[in-house]
Amino acid sequence: MVGEADLGVEYRPLILDPRDSDDERALAGLRATPHIEFNDLRGLLAAEFGRLNDPPDTGEGPADDRWVYYPWRRSVLVLPGPRTFRAIRLDRNRNKLTRAEQERLRTLTVGVVGQSVGHAIAYTLAQEGACGALRLADFDELELSNLNRVPAGLFDIGVNKAIVTARRIAELDPYLPVEVRGSGLDPYAVDDFVEGLGIVVEECDSLDIKLLLRESARRRRLPLIMETSDRGLLDVERFDLEPDRQPFHGLLGDIAATRLRGLSTRDKAPYVVGLLGARDLSARMAGSLVEVGETLNSWPQLGGDVALGAASVATAVRRIGLGRPLRSGRVRLDIEHGLDTLADPDLDIDEPGADTEADPAPTAPLDRILHCAQRAPSGGNVQPWSLHVAAREIRIVLDPQYTTAMDIGYRGSAVAVGAALYNARVAAAACDRLGPHEFTETPDAPLTAVFRPGTGTDPALAADYPYALARETNRRIGHGGRIPPPVLTGLAAAAAAEDARLRTITDSAALSAMAEVLAESDRVRYLTPQLHREMFAEMRRPGDDLTDGIDARSLELAPDERAAMQIGRRADVMAQLHSWSAGAALGDYARDRVRSSSAVVAVTFSREPGPRGGGLTGYARAGAAVGRVWIEAQRSGLAVQPMSPVFLFSQTRTELDALSPAYADRLSTLQDRFLELLEVPEQESVALVLRLSYAAAASVRSMRRPVPGGELRG
Repeated sequence: MVGEADLGVEYRPLILDPRDSDDERALAGLRATPHIEFNDLRGLLAAEFGRLNDPPDTGEGPADDRWVYYPWRRSVLVLPGPRTFRAIRLDRNRNKLTRAEQERLRTLTVGVVGQSVGHAIAYTLAQEGACGALRLADFDELELSNLNRVPAGLFDIGVNKAIVTARRIAELDPYLPVEVRGSGLDPYAVDDFVEGLGIVVEECDSLDIKLLLRESARRRRLPLIMETSDRGLLDVERFDLEPDRQPFHGLLGDIAATRLRGLSTRDKAPYVVGLLGARDLSARMAGSLVEVGETLNSWPQLGGDVALGAASVATAVRRIGLGRPLRSGRVRLDIEHGLDTLADPDLDIDEPGADTEADPAPTAPLDRILHCAQRAPSGGNVQPWSLHVAAREIRIVLDPQYTTAMDIGYRGSAVAVGAALYNARVAAAACDRLGPHEFTETPDAPLTAVFRPGTGTDPALAADYPYALARETNRRIGHGGRIPPPVLTGLAAAAAAEDARLRTITDSAALSAMAEVLAESDRVRYLTPQLHREMFAEMRRPGDDLTDGIDARSLELAPDERAAMQIGRRADVMAQLHSWSAGAALGDYARDRVRSSSAVVAVTFSREPGPRGGGLTGYARAGAAVGRVWIEAQRSGLAVQPMSPVFLFSQTRTELDALSPAYADRLSTLQDRFLELLEVPEQESVALVLRLSYAAAASVRSMRRPVPGGELRG
């Protein structure tokens, strides 16, 4: 509502609500006044609001629109209500400041004393929405020589500095309350100024007022911040946490404010040097202090230094306002020094790199069997086994040192051991050395696959030998295409040959649904610290040992995916996304690939206990089926990529809780949806999931650790 003489306010805009009779009369008077310009921004701002991602529900409508009169501009702007206005204006803060954090900061009132450096600080706080109200003080009027550092203009010369700041903030956000003390502060006004503030920012020239502000802030247990525009010096005095702390960090001792009052610029110099430290001043500032009163009127300041100071103070205010750690003390954010340390950046690229070395197959039958076994697939290409040759048998022993959190109960490792045994049988058949095999589980070794070469063969197994050597993971985006029914039948038959079952999704709607499940699983993997560490521990880049792990080039990353992966490596970023319950884009890699697929298949087996199922042996037998299905798919011209959701080897809620405590509920829901889409019955377990597509050949193929040689004895 319009108050008496409000149309003449020097720094505060008049906010009018046409539903109020007094405001409507004032608005009619403004419309009738010549040379007052009206500008309705509602259409532009409504369109901008409509373009926001995840717009908030502001609860405002046309009835909340306001007419804002700026007397010093002789202009009226028509704007949406304050919540809608701020939602648009501060949207680009996200997520450096979340909406919840912004709301918390709106409870904070900041007082800024001194409107040269203080102008930039107050405006930056307003820009960022880092406070809910501002209180400004300065007795001085703007002069031309101030414009080297005060972001004002020629039309502001002769206007009180605090009013200049307030006007500029009003033109940024008319809804932000700003109070001006245009007469500045004297010893009798300090306490009144500080009362009701949350943070004091001190940027004045008067040494006695500097001290009195600290004493007042200390009595009220308020934090005080000061920035000095030389080498980025920032001082923080947390009187809220340390009410007995000496002002100025004790640098001036117990000096009384009366001793600092009325000093000339030259007389202030010793105290300024004492506060700033003679050894730490820049050479130019130290030299200038010698010239104050001689060739200089006062100590110099640069606009860039002031802007840097505003950024550092705003950061400190945000920390205090949001309850983040910030201790008392001082720091120098020295740009000049930083520029002296310029250096070439570290290269953070995954390609191009040298081609992987050729992996020629040996010729001796035993070496061929061992070499082919070593080429079996395994999660993360960790090859979680050791090969032993002795007593006329080859033993493929599950090695627990290679396990990860996702390899619950060594189930994934067991699948890999089974695939390695299948490859050994294939090579043996091709060499006419096929013989019996078995699995054993003992307290000393979780799982061992034993193969005893003989003199037999199997044409179907032998036919797989060249494909086993050429088998690869192909992570390229697919280009669609329906898989012919005979091919799907052949894949199912390959699984059945190893006493397993193939569950298949080919419908586009089901594939899209599965893409969302696997994408969300990847998100959980990124956001769970242990899973994140283990995922990137598997990655190998040019210059690394490529004989195990995943060659980063094999990820087939597009440029945008490569950039996302570089960010995805950072645990601190993942922790931040977790705190926001965000990170949906972390699943884009899986989502895009599954959506481009022709099918997603799962190799399953009966979990009922018995000679051919249950325990790690059941997973190992299914691992043989995985190897056989993979080879059959590549023989049919399909690209194959294993997709391992986080929950793949989890069988109980307790296991999910241990795997990802923060996301166990989400993983349980995802697992249920995953099994529903694949139509996996309760009595079956999933050994592995494969994405099948038609795609260009893979860029590189994973290498393997060296294979031990030896003669069969006995």
